[in-house]
Amino acid sequence: MIFALMAWDKDGALPIRMENRPDHLAYLERTGVVQKAGPFLDGEGQPCGSLIVLDVDDLAAAQAWADNDPYAKAGLFRDVQITAWKQVMGT
Repeated sequence: MIFALMAWDKDGALPIRMENRPDHLAYLERTGVVQKAGPFLDGEGQPCGSLIVLDVDDLAAAQAWADNDPYAKAGLFRDVQITAWKQVMGT
């Protein structure tokens, strides 16, 4: 099942994001469930959140994945939403 994880960074948290980015990217690769991923950008073009599309069994698995993301463990996010998603266009 496909889930969209949308997370928004805490204000002023760009240093936390950059410090934990290598571990976050390694986690995305290692887990093998990420279909698409990338940052949301603020008005200056700086990362301010994340959109990650996961292919996992259920919402509990998506939540467990999110909880174990190095960004989440570092306290980067002020808000995280996970919702089932159906792709109808694109690859």
